[in-house]
Amino acid sequence: MSFTIFPAIDMRNGQCVRLEQGDFNKQTVYGDNPFEVAKGFAEAGATWIHMVDLDGAKEGSKQNAEHVVKVAQQLDVKVQIGGGIRSEDDIEYYLSRGVDRVIIGSLAVRDLALTKQLLGKYGKRIVIGLDARDGYVATEGWLEKSEVQAVDLGKELASAGAKTFVYTDIAKDGMLQGPNTSEIVRLAEQTGVDVIASGGIKGIEDLQELKKYQQYNVIGSIVGKALYTDRIQLSDALNEEVR
Repeated sequence: MSFTIFPAIDMRNGQCVRLEQGDFNKQTVYGDNPFEVAKGFAEAGATWIHMVDLDGAKEGSKQNAEHVVKVAQQLDVKVQIGGGIRSEDDIEYYLSRGVDRVIIGSLAVRDLALTKQLLGKYGKRIVIGLDARDGYVATEGWLEKSEVQAVDLGKELASAGAKTFVYTDIAKDGMLQGPNTSEIVRLAEQTGVDVIASGGIKGIEDLQELKKYQQYNVIGSIVGKALYTDRIQLSDALNEEVR
């Protein structure tokens, strides 16, 4: 089993940004051209790129889709996109334009029946984003906290055919304090589904620690702020980890 590094590109107003704990008021801009950032990641050897439409997550509709499609169609990388995907039309839009996987989060909480139908139709091309605050799933760009526990939702969607989860501990995201490894592993163990870790990666040692849990279906990690602040060099991470 390989462990995949997913360099992250979070987009707001067409720029590459990072937020702290999902707070739109705590934003740092790291670039004005998502395509050029993605190109750099591809040239460093990335096989996947994780893209997030922050405006879309907040507004509930696609806002930065043109950047995602350009990366998917013009670079030799696989792309997964989350943020603002609230309908089957949104899913079709991306998948028909070269995007490999779409991530749905708020929709999974708001319309579980539809989510199950979509999993049945699109299978592994749909990833479920479980973004948790104190163990409960947050929605609408992390602005709303639901009454649904991440592990419970994970179990239900695993039984409905979900193949991959992205688990983010919001309190860790953008803070460079290390991932919530115990919850990541708990989700993987209790659902039996592949889990991609997200939030808090601060150095190569975090990736090495997560990689120890491949046998429990922890298959990779999203890396964002640590790349933009040069705490991790992508080429080093890719060489250290098995892609």
